[in-house]
Amino acid sequence: MATLNFTLMTFRQPPDFTGKKNWQKPITLHPQKRQLTLPLATNSPQPVEQKPIIELEFIGPKAGGDGKYPVDRVTESSGEKVLRSIMEDNKLELYAAYGKLMNCGGGGSCGTCIVEVIDGKDLLSERTNAELKYLKKKPESWRLACQTIVGNKENSGKVVIQRLPQWKK
Repeated sequence: MATLNFTLMTFRQPPDFTGKKNWQKPITLHPQKRQLTLPLATNSPQPVEQKPIIELEFIGPKAGGDGKYPVDRVTESSGEKVLRSIMEDNKLELYAAYGKLMNCGGGGSCGTCIVEVIDGKDLLSERTNAELKYLKKKPESWRLACQTIVGNKENSGKVVIQRLPQWKK
């Protein structure tokens, strides 16, 4: 990398130990030198480490007037967040009426943040003990959003999630 070196000179007035300021005396300035090194931008590309990205599609719980289910698309860095946080950050409906009032706030102790993984199961974390407890009579594709980590910091791809699968009929 190329650098540019400077010598900075600053001047200071010598201290007056008498405490008086005598404006009639000539001022003698004492130089101080300091080295300053600045990196220069070059045209050669610097390697930038890119984090793997997970593309998420959230399918709405109810079909619209045209008979199609609404789809919300979000991208997130792999392995950094759980589904619940991603959905809350993007203001996506996660809870049914009961869950809005009685959810545990993401602690994995209520089972109200259920989602269904339509595609991309291999890009999500394994089921936790809380999920095994609350989802033992539910389909294998159902997960608790508060317990499901998206990605593992190394993989990238696409995950399709059905919101509120218990509403789907």
